[in-house]
Amino acid sequence: MSSTADNGKDLPFSLQLTCGAIAGVVEILALYPLDVVKTRAQLNSGVSVGVLSSFKDIIGNEGIPTLYRGIAFPLSIEAPKRAITFAANEQFTVFYKRLFGLDHVTPPLAMATGVSAGITEAAVIVPFELVKVRLQDKANASKYKNALDALKKIIQHEGVLALYNGLEATILRHAIWNGGYFSVISTVRGALPEATNKNEQLRNNFVAGTVGGIFGTILNAPTDVVKSRIQGYTGVGPKKYNWTFPSIILIGREEGIRSLYRGFVPKVLRLGPGGGILLVVYDTVSNWMKRHVV
Repeated sequence: MSSTADNGKDLPFSLQLTCGAIAGVVEILALYPLDVVKTRAQLNSGVSVGVLSSFKDIIGNEGIPTLYRGIAFPLSIEAPKRAITFAANEQFTVFYKRLFGLDHVTPPLAMATGVSAGITEAAVIVPFELVKVRLQDKANASKYKNALDALKKIIQHEGVLALYNGLEATILRHAIWNGGYFSVISTVRGALPEATNKNEQLRNNFVAGTVGGIFGTILNAPTDVVKSRIQGYTGVGPKKYNWTFPSIILIGREEGIRSLYRGFVPKVLRLGPGGGILLVVYDTVSNWMKRHVV
């Protein structure tokens, strides 16, 4: 996915990282409470609760700060995470275009670069995702004081390797989401009227990013549920979930197919508009840098 108005210039890798980092921080600050609600829903194997009911319950029983519980680690990783995502996508785009002799980005190429960027991103963020899931789980409210306390106790009681529980599920989750996200962005941009001014460019980016975020979320929801279940295990009792596809089958058999989409509404409410925000901020910042920095 290359910038909409690149002014004939390519950003250096370091500036691609910076643009992705800024986009990631803006997105997570705006929409993090939805991620808390989503994780709670995914960890719950009982009766599903609506988004508004979840917000009401959390605020009424635990307080507003709970909606931002665990944000320290995601915020600290969101900058490098999105930096890696967008910069890796740009680099893989260049690589695959040369490899296959293409002069423009096609939807299949965008999917391939998105999957590759997603795998790269996932390999870095697994420990941060695990700590975030533990902190968001209501059952751990009295167990961990904060992110650093959770990290310390996980290593102390479960070992360093426990930080990589759910690695396979995380890689699949991010590969699927990024593949869907970037391929749909390419398709939607091609279908929208060409932007003739800055406002139309922002509109096109937000629409393309939002549609891409929704599509990626539909595709990767089951792997996200499994990831949360695997990473929510604290070492007490038998370990029920280990690998992605056997876990998907197990959840579907025991709880029904709909359970594979637990937390879907808050997730899509976050990653739909969130995908639009990411693309708008990334494109805006990168275009500014191409005009004033490069």
